[in-house]
Amino acid sequence: MARQKKYSGKGGARKKNKQKQNVAPRRRVEFKYKGFTLEELQEMPIKKFMEIVPSRQRRTMARGITPKQRKLVMKIKKARRLTNRGKEARVIRTHCRDFVITPEMIGLTFGIYNGKEFKEIKLVEETVGRFLGEMAPTRAVVQHGSPGMGATRGSMFVPIK
Repeated sequence: MARQKKYSGKGGARKKNKQKQNVAPRRRVEFKYKGFTLEELQEMPIKKFMEIVPSRQRRTMARGITPKQRKLVMKIKKARRLTNRGKEARVIRTHCRDFVITPEMIGLTFGIYNGKEFKEIKLVEETVGRFLGEMAPTRAVVQHGSPGMGATRGSMFVPIK
């Protein structure tokens, strides 16, 4: 079992900092979805993209889009035009949780409704082929605290501050 070097004193801190500086930065691995790069996915026609997504998403896309989803597509195209011009695109607010994330949506910020509020999510490469609803959970983890006054019989004898 190898032992770690311990540095003590002023010289030790310098050596430790020097070691940190020599560490090469991590190289980002190029994103690929089912063997395709993001650029290839963005140039790909939607029919071809449908063939490589999982069956649940493929069935959803094959059924067509609803009028609400059509409105969302128009908002996405408008936001994409703004970003191509160099302007900052607004948050696209939507209730369409059943919409499949396509490559042209990457980089945009969406406000996805979770039943109570719009959760702002910036879509990254890893979200391609998933549903918008997966990004904004509808249920929160409940963390129960201590019971309030009068909640139990024992609280009768606790002095009120």
